[in-house]
Amino acid sequence: MYVKKGIILLNILHNRHAAQTETRLKQIQQVAIQNDNLFAELMETVKYCSLGQITNALFEVGGQYRGNM
Repeated sequence: MYVKKGIILLNILHNRHAAQTETRLKQIQQVAIQNDNLFAELMETVKYCSLGQITNALFEVGGQYRGNM
């Protein structure tokens, strides 16, 4: 039951913020590449993107692990 509700909420998040998702993910990638304050950007990005989307975006630019993340 909890899993089903979580998937529904995830779909709502993705649908509600579909227009902002690509922009927010590209922004967090740029912050990571420039080694800027990633925490502040994460706090903004989580309003629009799921943890999975953020993780995949950061993995694309930083590999599996980077010390400043």
